[in-house]
Amino acid sequence: MGETLLQVKDLRVSYYTYAGEVQSVRGISFDVEKGETVAIVGESGCGKSVTAKSIMRLIADPGKIKEGSSITLDGRDILAMSGRELRSYRGAECAMIFQDALTSLDPTMKVGKQIAEVLTIHGMATKREAAAKAVELLRQVGIPNPERRAQEYPHQFSGGMRQRAMIATALACGPKLLIADEPTTALDVTIQAQIIDLMKQMQKELNAAILLITHDLGVVADIARRICVMYSGKIVERGSADDIFYRPRHPYTLALLSAVPRLDLENKEHLASIEGTPPDLLKPPAGCPFCTRCKYCMPICQEEMPESTDFGGGHQASCWLHDPRAPRVDAPLYDEKEGRV
Repeated sequence: MGETLLQVKDLRVSYYTYAGEVQSVRGISFDVEKGETVAIVGESGCGKSVTAKSIMRLIADPGKIKEGSSITLDGRDILAMSGRELRSYRGAECAMIFQDALTSLDPTMKVGKQIAEVLTIHGMATKREAAAKAVELLRQVGIPNPERRAQEYPHQFSGGMRQRAMIATALACGPKLLIADEPTTALDVTIQAQIIDLMKQMQKELNAAILLITHDLGVVADIARRICVMYSGKIVERGSADDIFYRPRHPYTLALLSAVPRLDLENKEHLASIEGTPPDLLKPPAGCPFCTRCKYCMPICQEEMPESTDFGGGHQASCWLHDPRAPRVDAPLYDEKEGRV
């Protein structure tokens, strides 16, 4: 076990709309150790990005982080920070790569100046030093002709190069934690691989921890040490990458794995999909949130949320199938005796 950097406890976030309270995140807890990569995976709308924004304290009205929630970074209480402390915290201690680099970068400002601004705001360099550092950062993230590119605007960059520029901006001050919110969205698979490799390389050089937010299990396979599977505002399974990929214990995790395209599929074989839709978080279900889409659903699943079952080594899942009182079903989950899925 390493030293804990980020600790999130019982995080609850709601958005108060004209229709009522949307419970986006419903009591999740996890931690990230120094220098490691943890991934949060799940479908769109499950609360992943809201969790990331909560760590950055970017939840704005009508959203609210509810009382009883706790977020600490290196022992500091993020939710108790003043405005001045937050300005120092964002960028210097915790930085974020947002989903869409084109909308996250200022279209009216040259890329080099945007990177340099981060350094000057945090008092880490003079304007002249920051400009030189911006060019060097662009070179480090693999952008060719960085001196010329630093003088160009975001719209002159390709999608992959914009994402590299975002990574350069996020890493400019050497943060302890890098939050990557869907960093490979809308990029082709070749560029996706390059971005993931770049993040791994920069993490190794800076010894920064990474919290990776994604809907694609294929993206996390080669970078995350631990994975949290999130559904309907809750973490339904957590464990090491090997646990999640080779010993899944929750039907939703198995469904996500089945939906990943595979090279060994027969010609014209249909891709797997998860039938149904996630529950309405205006009125969250009393029981397991996946029950309406789960073919192994039992009456108790609709009535009460299952307790988390511990399988050892940090592997946990919340599913009634693992309750000793549950009937034996022919579920394609990990079989301890057989040692396989």
